[in-house]
Amino acid sequence: MSGPRIGVLVVDDSEAIRMLLVHLIEQDPALRVAGAVGGGGQAVAFVQADPPDVVLMDIQMDGMDGFEATRRIMESRPVPIVMCSAVTDVHAAATAFHAYDAGAVALVEKPAGGSHPDAVRLGRELLQTLRLMSEVKVVRRWSRKPQVRAPQPPPPSSRIRFVGIGASTGGPPALQAILQRLDKDFPVPIVVVQHISAGFLPGLSEWLGQTTAVRVQIAAHGIEARPGQVYLAPDDFHLTVGEHRRLRLETTPPLHGLRPAVDLLFHSIARHCGPNAVGILLTGMGKDGAQGLLAMHGSGATTLVQDKATSVVYGMPGEAVALGAASQVLPLERIGEALQRIVQPHSHSKALP
Repeated sequence: MSGPRIGVLVVDDSEAIRMLLVHLIEQDPALRVAGAVGGGGQAVAFVQADPPDVVLMDIQMDGMDGFEATRRIMESRPVPIVMCSAVTDVHAAATAFHAYDAGAVALVEKPAGGSHPDAVRLGRELLQTLRLMSEVKVVRRWSRKPQVRAPQPPPPSSRIRFVGIGASTGGPPALQAILQRLDKDFPVPIVVVQHISAGFLPGLSEWLGQTTAVRVQIAAHGIEARPGQVYLAPDDFHLTVGEHRRLRLETTPPLHGLRPAVDLLFHSIARHCGPNAVGILLTGMGKDGAQGLLAMHGSGATTLVQDKATSVVYGMPGEAVALGAASQVLPLERIGEALQRIVQPHSHSKALP
């Protein structure tokens, strides 16, 4: 490859895991190991002295854990930090998602060693994440201050019936930022396709439920979507909207190599809700969701797309903008407030801190 290799600092208190991660990283021609340390305090000191391009940080460590080390790095010498966690149970996974609150830009599952059947997949996902996140040269902690703006009119539809959201890389903290702006009595269902590694979804659901006012659950086939409830597409199932607010889980082939796919969700909302819906496409790699958002836009729905400046990866939203699928292109911190105003145009939006 041309150009310098991306420098990675590996932080893990297990020598065996450190050696595994170092070996994995050195196999990638785009990456190099800038250092390998066994604790959070050492990581903070290393970054102060010689900042790497990206940090791969364990969470559970003796002494200073990964959360505290991440907070200190982000307060003093910010660099992109990818948190690495073993998925053991729902509560452990939910705890891992608090890495985003500490300032991490991504969360990945710790790769397994030896002949574990998921070893190759997990290793590939970790390396791809390190390459992508190293490009986030300035790690953004999105402002929550109100901004002066012209009032936006509500959509011409008589009543919003569904909100659909699609996201991929960088999506979990973006979802949290939007849902935190919504009242607990938000009057319509929200259906979400978030591309995420298998096993992390229950933790994501619990974390969003803990840190926002809305109710969050993993979608089930045939249930009626309820107002104020957020439904996440389960692992390896497409999620679509049918008649009478019924949710459908489908095992039709992957689209764009993905199951669930945002496009299928958005196309179903366009068919069944027409102008009485809102579609939101957030940060993510690839093009999933862009054509579906265009279908929603063509049916009269209001379509919101995250802007380039606040997207970790501008693939999916950029594709939607290029197609002309966006009613509005907004920075992340304005999307939740805009959604509240569109759905409840005569109510006051949730106060910003």
